[in-house]
Amino acid sequence: MIHEQAREILERLVGRVETVVVGKRDEIELAVVSMLYGGHILLEDVPGVGKTLLVRTLAACMGGSFGRIQFTSDLLPTDVTGVTVYQPQTGQFEFRPGPVHANFVLADEINRAAPRTQSALLEAMEERKVTVDGITRALPQPFLLLATQNPLEYEGTYRLPEAQLDRFLMRLSLGYPQPEQEIQMLSRMQEPVAEIKPVLLPEEIKLMQHKVRSVLVDERIKQYLVSVAQASRRHSQLSLGISPRGTLAWMGASQAMAYYRGRTYVIPDDVKAVAEAVLAHRVVLKTEAAFSGIREAKVVTDLLNRTEVPMFSRPQASGGSL
Repeated sequence: MIHEQAREILERLVGRVETVVVGKRDEIELAVVSMLYGGHILLEDVPGVGKTLLVRTLAACMGGSFGRIQFTSDLLPTDVTGVTVYQPQTGQFEFRPGPVHANFVLADEINRAAPRTQSALLEAMEERKVTVDGITRALPQPFLLLATQNPLEYEGTYRLPEAQLDRFLMRLSLGYPQPEQEIQMLSRMQEPVAEIKPVLLPEEIKLMQHKVRSVLVDERIKQYLVSVAQASRRHSQLSLGISPRGTLAWMGASQAMAYYRGRTYVIPDDVKAVAEAVLAHRVVLKTEAAFSGIREAKVVTDLLNRTEVPMFSRPQASGGSL
């Protein structure tokens, strides 16, 4: 797929989602960038602002198979991964796959399930496979998990383990719409998600994801990423800084942002554009900092402001087209 075609398709994808999810272009673009890298997305916000609608619309626009898991307090791990059932007619065991066996999986209200059930997703998120009764089965490719969660202060919620949070490439928040956007939403005849035609096919997504990994990252950009990560591990307001996996995820998201913006190389603006979404959920505030009202996003901004940004001219891109 040549670069002009890819850019046109991605623009059409964002525009298509925006016709359903009004006034959230920045968040839609970040979600598409996450998809380009093959990263999972966590949407955290109050109920009723369109988290589930955004996930369903993205999945509909990207084609492929779709699975939905409604997380509740009594959900079992086998309800996610699948279960082996004995068939008396044949005298054999038959595997019935769970909803995680799909290209795009909506984990709705993920933090309403107990940690034991949430941990059932760890293997799927990290290795794109699940193990049931000692047998490991690969998940369809591409595989993307798009999870929604309510704020922790809401009744019936559990805190996600840090190990699971670290496996989400981005954490996004939609927030309430502006008044004019809400009026536009009320005035618009919304197209049912079930009737949305795909803009991308799974094979095209896989090709784009492959091309993203060839986007050039200058050594000075890599040094900048590591400098920020190292500074986070010494920050006075953090008890847990950015992990090496977080640094890798940040670089990958920067490559995806550069690809989305039509370049074959990463610049500092790409790095900063994805920093908050990629890093804020990977750091843990010290207790006194959390009680004083400081947010993780503010600490990430502080880290970026304290670290010198590399300056360089346009690098020579490697061969091949996007």
